[in-house]
Amino acid sequence: MSLHSIASPGATLGVDWEERVDFKRLRTERLARARAALDASDLGALILFDQNNIRYTTATHIGNWARDKLFRCVLLMRGEDPILWDIGSAARQHKAHASWLPESSWQAGISSWRGSIPENVGVESGNARRIARHLRERGLLGEPVGVDVVEIPVLRALEAEGLHIVNGQELMQQARRIKTVDEIALLDHAAGMVDAAYDELYRTLHVGMRENEAVALVNRVLYENGSEEVEAVNAISGERCSPHPHVFSDRMTRPGDTAYFDIIHSFNGYRTCYYRTLNIGSSNAAQRDAYQRARDAIDQAIAAVRPGGTTRDVALALPSAADLGYASEEEAFGLQYCHGVGLSVWEQPLISRYHSLEHPVPIEEGMVFALETYWPTKDGASAARIEEEVVVTADGPRVITRFPADELLVAGTRYWNGFDFTVDRGDRRPAGGTGRG
Repeated sequence: MSLHSIASPGATLGVDWEERVDFKRLRTERLARARAALDASDLGALILFDQNNIRYTTATHIGNWARDKLFRCVLLMRGEDPILWDIGSAARQHKAHASWLPESSWQAGISSWRGSIPENVGVESGNARRIARHLRERGLLGEPVGVDVVEIPVLRALEAEGLHIVNGQELMQQARRIKTVDEIALLDHAAGMVDAAYDELYRTLHVGMRENEAVALVNRVLYENGSEEVEAVNAISGERCSPHPHVFSDRMTRPGDTAYFDIIHSFNGYRTCYYRTLNIGSSNAAQRDAYQRARDAIDQAIAAVRPGGTTRDVALALPSAADLGYASEEEAFGLQYCHGVGLSVWEQPLISRYHSLEHPVPIEEGMVFALETYWPTKDGASAARIEEEVVVTADGPRVITRFPADELLVAGTRYWNGFDFTVDRGDRRPAGGTGRG
C-alpha cells in the first residue's frame, strides 16, 4: 500500500469519507512483523520490558511515567497471543477497551519497581516461575528465550527457572526496522507538529530570551497540537554551541548569537529527532560558513540514501571526526551520524563513521531515519547543527522535516539603520541586515 492511500496528511480526526491512518491495520501489521521475526529465529519466545517493544506488540500505552520502572512485561511465544502483565487497574482497562487481543492477554502483575521492593520478598522469582509455567505448558521451556532489557535480579530469577536467556532486543530492532504505511504517516505528522513549533519559535525568538523559555514555548505548542509526550527539547545558544553540551540552560540570548535546537516528541507513539539552527538579530561570515558546511554535508548524506545502497555510502558522505576537530570517531560520535526513528528515537539503522564503514547494512525501502550534521566555526566560538528525517522510497529519500533549513535564518531582526556598509567594508553588516545569512 502506498503512503498516498492515506488521505489528508496532517489531519487527526477519524472520518467516514476517506481513508486516513488505520489503527486496526497498524496494530495487526506490527504484531504480525514481531511474530514473523520470532518464527524466523531460533527462539521459542520473547520476554519484553522495553516500553516501545511492548507498544509494538500489544498497542498499549499508559503514559511516560511507566517508561523507567520496568514493571510492565510481555511474553510473546511462538503461535500464541502476547500476554501483558501490567499494573492492575491498567490491565482491567485493557480488558474493557483493548478488544484487539483476548482478555487473557491482559493480566495484572507487579515488579520490584527498580528495587524498591527488596529482592528477598520474592517478586522476581514469582514472576519467573509464572513465565516458566507458560513456556512449559507450550513445550517451549527448552528453547532459547530472548529478552530485550532486564534487571540483574530478574535475569537471575529467569535463569534459576532453567531458561536459556539470549539477546532479544536485536530481533525486535529488526522487526521494527521497516515501517508500515501507517507508521510512516504518523512519523510524518509528528514531524509536521515540530514544523509548527519551529515556526512559532522563529517568530518569538529575540535577544534576551532564555534557553529555558524556548523549551517552554516548544512544549506548549506541541502539547496544544496533540503531542503525547515531549521527550526532550535541547536549546543551545552562543558560546554553549561549541562543544555541544546536549542540555539546555537558563542562558539569556544576545545579539548575533547562534542557537540550535533539537525537538524530540511523540505523536501516537511515533517520535521525532529534529535539529534546526537559527541566529538572533544578525549573523557573521564565520557563522554562515559553518552553517553552509553543515548543510552541504547533510545534503551529500541525503543524496546517498537509496534502496540498494548501504549505510557505508551514507557514512562516507558525513564529515569525519578530523573535519570537526576531533581526534577520533568515538570522540565525535553523536555529532555526524544517522539513526532510525519510530516508536523509539533510537532504531535501526544507526549509521556512523565509527562502525558503518566496516559493518555496512543495506538501505531498504520503508526505512525512516534522521541524518544529523554539525560544524563548528573556525574560531570555535559557535557551531551549526542541522537534522533531517527521511523516508526511504523506491525513488530515493523523501524528507519529512519541512521547516526551512537551506539557509541560516535570522530571528528577532528589529534593527535597521538605513545604510548597507557591506559595499565598502567587506563583511561588516548593519545590526539589522536582511535577517538572512
